[in-house]
Formats: sequence, C-alpha cells, structure tokens
Amino acid sequence: MKGQWTVLLPEPIEDEARELLEKSGARVVQSPDKTPATVGPLMAEADAVVLRTGIKMNAELLAKGTRLKMVSRTGAGYDNVDVEAATAGNVIVSSSLGANTTTVAEHALALIFALYKQLPILDRETRKGNFKIRYAYLPRDMRGKTLGVIGFGRIGSEIAHACHDSFGMKIIAYDEYLPAKVKAELASWVEFTELNDLCARSDIITMHVPLTEGTKGLIGTSRLALMKKDTVIVNTSRGGVIDETALALALNEKRIGGAGLDVFEDEPPKADNPLLACENAILTPHAAALTQECVVRMAVLGAQRVIDLMNGFEPGNVANPQVLATERWKGLKKKA
Repeated sequence: MKGQWTVLLPEPIEDEARELLEKSGARVVQSPDKTPATVGPLMAEADAVVLRTGIKMNAELLAKGTRLKMVSRTGAGYDNVDVEAATAGNVIVSSSLGANTTTVAEHALALIFALYKQLPILDRETRKGNFKIRYAYLPRDMRGKTLGVIGFGRIGSEIAHACHDSFGMKIIAYDEYLPAKVKAELASWVEFTELNDLCARSDIITMHVPLTEGTKGLIGTSRLALMKKDTVIVNTSRGGVIDETALALALNEKRIGGAGLDVFEDEPPKADNPLLACENAILTPHAAALTQECVVRMAVLGAQRVIDLMNGFEPGNVANPQVLATERWKGLKKKA
C-alpha cells in the first residue's frame, strides 16, 4: 500500500522481528514504556501496532489511532484487544495462532509428568536427605490411565496424540464447538462426552479453552467435587476458567491429587492468592509459550503479517474477517 508505514511497538519485540520490519521499509517507533499514558499519544502516527501482552489495546487507545490499519498480536490470542472496537474502525486484528502449539503442549506435558511422577516432592525430600522417600511409592504409571481434554483444538489434540500414541492412555474430551463431523472422524481413539462425566472419569485433566462469559469459572466447587481423589488438573489456557479459591481448597483438603497452572485470574497472582501456599500445586508464570525459539517465531510472524498488509496482501489469522469485505480492504490480494 502507498506511503511509508509507521509501526508502533508498545513493548520491545525480538531483534529478528524488528529487523524484518525495518528492512521492509517501515518506520519503527518504540514506546518508552507500555503505559496507556505513554502509548496513547503515539497512536496518532501508527499505521500498525505489533502488540505483546503488557498493554490492552482498548477502545480508547484504538480511537487515537486515526491512521491505524492493523493490530498484529505476537501471541496466539487477542484477549488484550477490543476486537469489537477495532472492527467498528475497520482495523484488522490478527494473531500468531498456531505458532505456539507444540511449545505450549510440551509445557503442559511437563506439568503432567511432574505431577503424576511426584517430582517436586521427590526432589525436595532427596535434598533433605530423606532417600527413603523412594519407598513411599508416590509416582504413578500413566499408561492405561484416562486423559480428559477440555477443548480439543490445536494444543489439546496435540497433547492427546502424545498421551495416546506414546503411553496408551484412554482419551476422553469435551468441546462444545467442535463440529459433529470432526468428532465422528476422531471416534476411533477419542470419546467425546459431557464435562461433568469427563471430570468424574479422568485421571488427568488438561484445559485448553479461551476465557469467555461461558467458560469463566468452568471448573469450580461442584466439578472439583466430581473428580477422583488422585486426579491432577493442568491449565495452560486462561486463569479465569478455574475458580482459584475452590481449587486451592480442594488441593489443601487433598480432595484431588494436584494441579499444574501456568495461568492465573490475576497476573501476576496477588500475594494472598491461596494457590501460592498449596504444596501439591506446580505454578509457572504464564511462560508455556515463552521458549527461546517460540518468542522469536511469534514475533517474526507478527511482523510479517504487518508487512503482508503493507504490501497489499491479506494477512493470515484475522480475528475479525468481516472487515475484509469493507471498501477499505476489498482490494487486498491473497498470498500464493
């Protein structure tokens, strides 16, 4: 598209992605900090924003972007973008959907292994000189156990494949959005069931759903009560899908076996969050996708989508495809 583009970075991105933008001819503007007060005035000159997670691109900020054409998320989700407001302004919103699939799946599997093999306890006791902890027989075999997958999308299905193919686990799943045809195609190795049934039958539960009004508090007191005493639950999706107070109580009362959490309702979690004191929980700082390789991959893809649009091509992973039918974008070409 005509003219030099200004690309605003509310937060620094990886060098590889920034260099890609600069080599494309874009003018890159780095905000001194990520606060709305600082980013807001810079929005007026931005043709595109490459956005990480440290600031929410809300309606107020978007309204300041009088030249704004695109918000490109480096991550897979766009929770921190007011997509409705962007759509109203014919601003394209896109994300690096799929770029972190195997990375997040690996992290979820690491949490599952650590919990089921009781690695934190074994490590702690060994360091204290309690070598006899080996005779407590705390670890458990995964082979033959039942994995419950809540949300059978890219990441959930990746984990399911690994557990089924490598460890002979039985796979049950809950996904209210997956088409019936797709469920039928998976029926040879995945049993789709209702959520309460999944909670009651699973030895291990892994969560992969977005945070919406419908999924907020999806796992709470009543569903935790359905779980087996040794069930472990892992969440690498969004913190609000689990009632953290109810989960902490279930963990402290040993009503479930353990939890592995990479996400929290408040991030970072507040100092009084009861999960911080749960010994049978493994907590990580929303880092599942933040490997050395994946952060570069996501940032480069975020930058490349801006370059594609700048050159008149339709970018990938558009969250609001309805804007592509408007007068502003009807001339975009499809990439080969």
